[in-house]
Amino acid sequence: MTERHDFVVVGLGALGSATAHQLARRRHSVLGLERFELGHHRGASHDTSRILRHSYHTPEYVRLTRDAYDDWARLSSAAGRELVTVVGGLDLFPADPAIPMVDYTDSLTEVGIDFDLLDVDAIGERWPQFALPAGTVGLYQRRGAIVPAGPGTAVLQDLARRHGAVLRDHAEVTAVTGTSVTLADGTTYAAGGVVLCADAWTDRLLAPLGIDLPLTVTLEQATYFAPERPEDFAPERMPLWIWMDEPSFYGFPCYGEPTVKAAQDCGGPAVDPDARGTDPDPTMLDLLAGHVGRMLPGAGRPVRSLRCQYTLTPDRDFVMDRVPGHPSLVVGLGAGHGFKFAPTFGRLLADLATGERDTVSPTFALDRPALTDPSYAVHWLV
Repeated sequence: MTERHDFVVVGLGALGSATAHQLARRRHSVLGLERFELGHHRGASHDTSRILRHSYHTPEYVRLTRDAYDDWARLSSAAGRELVTVVGGLDLFPADPAIPMVDYTDSLTEVGIDFDLLDVDAIGERWPQFALPAGTVGLYQRRGAIVPAGPGTAVLQDLARRHGAVLRDHAEVTAVTGTSVTLADGTTYAAGGVVLCADAWTDRLLAPLGIDLPLTVTLEQATYFAPERPEDFAPERMPLWIWMDEPSFYGFPCYGEPTVKAAQDCGGPAVDPDARGTDPDPTMLDLLAGHVGRMLPGAGRPVRSLRCQYTLTPDRDFVMDRVPGHPSLVVGLGAGHGFKFAPTFGRLLADLATGERDTVSPTFALDRPALTDPSYAVHWLV
């Protein structure tokens, strides 16, 4: 007899785990399926840390960040421990930046989120760790925070199980509909609804349903640096930072260890997620280390690098929608910046799956121009 559940969630990274948690806590029977082992390093939900911030380029995203902070607070309460470490966030715009500062300041102002604009001297007075080019402007938002990546995903999985969800790893899904899921070994599960959070494998699972999703998977790289004086980079003395130009970089204060983490945003090559490597890229390391060495001269030498994947839509916007023609099949994609919204993704995808809401936003729809117009101009800097 075919095993049946109210909902099957495909993919148990942060978004899928959050969705499984939300559906299970609403007293639905939930099966979560992961093609690799839980907590694996072949996706986008591993490693130590991610950024949580209000500063975004559109009012819609800024409003969504308010939900994200609230949902992380609820998740912390459910987990019985604080998951959000507030350190402040500093967006650094050089003279004539590739990313317009006005998009951020106007969006924050419209939503009513306070921020400070600081020149190079003011930044140096508050955080002497920085050595910035003349003309740089810092947008400081006091609630910028760090959330745990791999450990946070594990919390979501533990809470899903606590509410009765069944989570199975090494379960490669090869076919989905709105009412069934088939594994590589031929096992089929029946469901009242399916939520697809398969990240880099989403397009190939949707293709048999007539959905041609134009995704690009890139292999990114984060590096940890060892400062000689890690106390200068402690969370109470150093904010998160993002260099808002092309190339764009971002980094963290010390978090759980005496190192500082930094990476380039959208700097890696396009890859096949089934055939990509894991070795560090020395060219990417040299580019990042050069920027960090100039901007944070006390950050020290690089001590380790790791790879992760971005699964990018052409407009860098999320996907949270039902599949046309398959109303009980829901898709979630974070487009390389979704982790900070993971608990919110879970809540909204569960709402779609259960019919508690009809849509989330046209911005995140599967039928938007970026996903349906072959001539759409790809842009990933946000």
